[in-house]
Amino acid sequence: MAYAIAGLSHFLITVFLYHLATFMVIPAITDVTMSALCPGRDECSIAIYLSGFQQAITGLGSVIIAPLVGNLSNIYGRKVLLILPMTLAIFPLVILACSRTTSLFYAYYVLKTLTSMLCDGSVQCLSLAYVADSVPDSQRVSAFGILAGIVSAAFVCGTLTARFLSTSSTFQVSASVAVLAAVYMMAFLKESICEDLNDPKQQVSEKSPFIICSNGDPIRKAQFLLLLTDQPP
Repeated sequence: MAYAIAGLSHFLITVFLYHLATFMVIPAITDVTMSALCPGRDECSIAIYLSGFQQAITGLGSVIIAPLVGNLSNIYGRKVLLILPMTLAIFPLVILACSRTTSLFYAYYVLKTLTSMLCDGSVQCLSLAYVADSVPDSQRVSAFGILAGIVSAAFVCGTLTARFLSTSSTFQVSASVAVLAAVYMMAFLKESICEDLNDPKQQVSEKSPFIICSNGDPIRKAQFLLLLTDQPP
């Protein structure tokens, strides 16, 4: 188990940084919303309506987009499909890191709604798929538990970090961490499935549950056979 988790170290660091950047802005976004939409007021009904609409659209979009992203990741790889949502998640943070005026808040709101439809569900399903690809079946449940613990740790650290930062600094730090997560992933994270499923140079071990691709990356045998049957003739 320790060996399998060690192989996921770069992935778990990526997940931690991504969720740290995401959770860090949650305590501050309420004050930003009130200041932008209802300055000087203690109550703001439009903020409630906009928040509810955003959550509904984000949930509906995730239901549609997440399965599509999952299917595409079977063809193009988990890492390739993770790059897109983790990169898009940077842009809304950059907007509020620059300024929090009413016009920029609306730009953030629209962009955040669109990116959340792709990012929220896709990152979760791709994360689970990456872990399932990289860990033997007997250790998968434990690996999922560790992944959930990493996300929870990111939530705690993000909330505590926001407590000691000003509102402007919170979004600047969050944007920086999001950029770091994307760069770290592209630099260190390895693909969890074979890039060329028809490559005859794959090394197969009878005792191992994995096939070692010619690029050096492991893939479970059952997944290899499933993906191979899905390839076009």
